[in-house]
Formats: sequence, structure tokens, C-alpha cells
Amino acid sequence: MTVRRNYQKGVTLIELVLSMVIISIALVGMFTVINLSVGHSADPMVNYQAIAIAEAYMDEILLKSYNDPNGTSVGETRAVFDDVSDYNGLIDVGAHNQLDVLISNLSRYTVSVAVSVPMALTGGVSAKKITVTVSGQGFSGLSLVGYKTDY
Repeated sequence: MTVRRNYQKGVTLIELVLSMVIISIALVGMFTVINLSVGHSADPMVNYQAIAIAEAYMDEILLKSYNDPNGTSVGETRAVFDDVSDYNGLIDVGAHNQLDVLISNLSRYTVSVAVSVPMALTGGVSAKKITVTVSGQGFSGLSLVGYKTDY
């Protein structure tokens, strides 16, 4: 005669609680990583906009004359700047276009321009160093440097 034993199949309460704790820890870690990546997903766009603003200001400045063509700079506004030195000390809260009109969707940026006094380069050519700095929400001070030569 054979004896049959009844074995119950399933999980105990301790095993169930332990598996719930392990799954909870894994989910917390996973959601933390997702939250960090979503929180910083716009950073590349903000940096790209800052670079584009700095390049636009630099292009505008480099297209101007090295010296003041009409000899006057008193009371000029950005819309009538005619030489590189007119931009020295310019501070725009919010990016502005060439006519000095605020670009509404770029109002969180601050742009400052510094133009150095002329310096002599090799070969007797003089140059002015132009530094355009863009800062804004979430980052500080992206600087773009260029030179305007008098040749």
C-alpha cells in the first residue's frame, strides 16, 4: 500500500511581501531615472537657442563698419548703430532683433556685448575683440568671441 501525501502549491505570505518589496524598490529606481531624464530633456534646446542668439548678435555686429563712418555716436539706438564700437556695453534683457524690438518667445535670455579697444596684430593690422555673452534661466554665461579687423 502506498501512502499519498498532499503537498500544497503556492507562496507563503512572507514570500509575497518580500517580492512586493523588491518590485517596489526596482520601480522607485526606474521612476527616478525617468524623472531625471524628463526633467532635463529641454536643456539641449535651451543651449541651442542661446548659441543661435549669440551667433545672430555676432553676425549683426561683424557686418558693421570697423570705424564710425559718420563720426557721431551720441544718442544712437541699436536700430541705427553703424560701427562695431557702438555695441560696446550693450545689455539686452530678452533677445532683440536688429531694430531693437524684443523677440517675445526669447524674453528669458539676457545678452551683453563687450568690444575691446583696438589692438595691433602682426602685419600692422588692428582688430577689435567682440564678446557676446548670453545667459538665461537654467544656465549662466555662454560666450562667443569674434574679431573685427581693419584692413
